[in-house]
Amino acid sequence: MKKLIIPSILCSTLLFGSAYKIPEQSIKSVGLAGAYVAGAEGADAAYFNPANMSFMEDEGFLEISFTGIYLPKIKFSGDVYSLATQSFEKADAKSKEQMFLIPHIHWVSKEYKGLRFGFSTATPAGLSKRWSTKPQIYKAEEFTLRVIELNPSFSYKINEKLSFGAGIRAIYSDGKIKLTYPNLYKEDMEGDTDIRWGYNAALSYRPHKDLTLAATYRGRVGLREKGDAKGYISKYIITKNPADMNTLIPYNTKANVEVPLPATLSLAAALNITPSTKVELEYERTYWHKYQYLDFNFEDPLAEAVLGRPKEKNWHDTNTFRVGITHKNSEKLTTMYGLAYDETPIPNSRVGFELPDNDAFIFSIGALYSYTENISIGASYLYDYKLPRTIQKSDKNNNGIAGRFSEGGAHLLNIGLTYRY
Repeated sequence: MKKLIIPSILCSTLLFGSAYKIPEQSIKSVGLAGAYVAGAEGADAAYFNPANMSFMEDEGFLEISFTGIYLPKIKFSGDVYSLATQSFEKADAKSKEQMFLIPHIHWVSKEYKGLRFGFSTATPAGLSKRWSTKPQIYKAEEFTLRVIELNPSFSYKINEKLSFGAGIRAIYSDGKIKLTYPNLYKEDMEGDTDIRWGYNAALSYRPHKDLTLAATYRGRVGLREKGDAKGYISKYIITKNPADMNTLIPYNTKANVEVPLPATLSLAAALNITPSTKVELEYERTYWHKYQYLDFNFEDPLAEAVLGRPKEKNWHDTNTFRVGITHKNSEKLTTMYGLAYDETPIPNSRVGFELPDNDAFIFSIGALYSYTENISIGASYLYDYKLPRTIQKSDKNNNGIAGRFSEGGAHLLNIGLTYRY
């Protein structure tokens, strides 16, 4: 195993939920702002709602796409509590901008004895934030987490109106963390997890050819990060004697921590209001209430005593509301439009520089063009607008933050190809 361990008294979080979950994993899901559960009808139904595979035409479906993600700079204006001076100090700064490219593959089989099979590769969550200024680098010089999911699935048509689907989730994650407080502590790490297993289930009910009601559930998965932790600890942290500030104690030890990928429930409806226009509504609940604390375990007794103390998180469950519209403009062109409101699970008292998250409005647009009878090409764009967030001193933030986060957000551009056979 590689190394990915973070001092629990220094960092705020290395988890994913509404804060940095990535629900959009295909052309249509990006174009519809994630409002794509009840109306899933292509190869990506294997991921978003496998129960819908039973209602699809008896053909094979394949989709390959790529999502480019651009994270603009986040602006912080305010103060941060200094361990050195025991007071709040000015800490205005901007994070670094970043770009990533994520591939997606979705496939649905033809019917076989009443069953349909599917397979998807996805990136259901991720986090990356970099700062180059003090005091931000003390706790988040770099925080990067990547999550990869392989999701085989199946569906079974119970009757002409009702279908059930389920899948197995094989999830792998890795990451990189850097944080430096000169003469106090230093960490520089990379690491990964074993494959962790989970499941998803779906139910679709079609009382009328123009109406589909659906429910999907993705179970919670605990990701056990393990590897090596190395760096140094100032003796001052132990003694609180200023004379010990420059006495650095190095450590290099095995360590581990378990972080959860939260359970998610989606309830959705898709209605064809005209022969060429479909409206989709979705309510999504992400279950964060079990994330009460972050607890790192070090084999080295000194590192465990100083850095291994559990740190309270107290995240709360979140709601996301989505609406999407798909319109068939012509035999060749289909356009998509989406809007969503996404809550953050992080209370003011737990916000950190590695994840300065807040509630968000999501806007999206997309198009699919039928190049031939069996091949379509598509492109979608999504903008995640984060509302500004102010942390007051009265919030008693456990990262010592008192200020305002603004700007930031995310831009997603998906380009892909679909094939029917």
